[in-house]
Amino acid sequence: MSVAEVNGQRIEYHDSGGEGPVILFSHGFLMDGSMFDAQVESLRGEFRCVIWDERGHGMTPADSPFTFWDSADDALALLSHLGIEAAVFAGMSQGGFVALRAALQAPARVSALVLIDTQSGLEDPEALPLYTALHDEWVANGPAAVQETVASLIFGAGIDVTPWYAKWGALDRSAFTIPFRALVDRDEITDRLGEITQPTLVIHGSADAAIPLWRAEQLRENIPGARDLVLVEGAGHAANMSEPDVVNQAIREFLLQL
Repeated sequence: MSVAEVNGQRIEYHDSGGEGPVILFSHGFLMDGSMFDAQVESLRGEFRCVIWDERGHGMTPADSPFTFWDSADDALALLSHLGIEAAVFAGMSQGGFVALRAALQAPARVSALVLIDTQSGLEDPEALPLYTALHDEWVANGPAAVQETVASLIFGAGIDVTPWYAKWGALDRSAFTIPFRALVDRDEITDRLGEITQPTLVIHGSADAAIPLWRAEQLRENIPGARDLVLVEGAGHAANMSEPDVVNQAIREFLLQL
């Protein structure tokens, strides 16, 4: 990984290089850029793939409260650091929150969107007590007692979670609160989806336990540039990890049409 000092922030990233169109991959909550390893491996021969660790995740710190609008600024600043004027923004869950906001904030710099298991709305109010309880246990005692529940929400079936347990266990649990508050306190942007005219591909796992399918349908129906909704049968929240071949093919076909 490389380091960029941009936007008042230290950001860890990896750039595959190459001369093809640029794809910036933004990861989900409690994940890092490596969750897109299968996509980078598949696409880097044709496209320049950039992965990064968002604030409060992986090797990128978060020393003060932030919003996903700040994260969108980070992503755009990283592109500028790399001399990239515009890129396809591909985001999974939280990464989709960032991608959507980047498209609203700097539309000329977002050439297209790939939205994986994400949404434009808020967390389900009925789920917030569970998420808060998970947060409180994590901060008090570390992830051990709640990591299986968290993994069931993020990964679903078909993914080896052992490496992620090791990553979570190595984290400073006191640093968990800042990114958690960014997640649960985010603003609603559904009423602004009509402003997003970039070509958009929506991908969603049929067994996603964190974000219901109707949220993906809402993106397809309300983003004027939306071209397709690819339903990944049997996949959970991290569809790009559990069914990489299906997701990689969908992304490649979409990008080649641009």
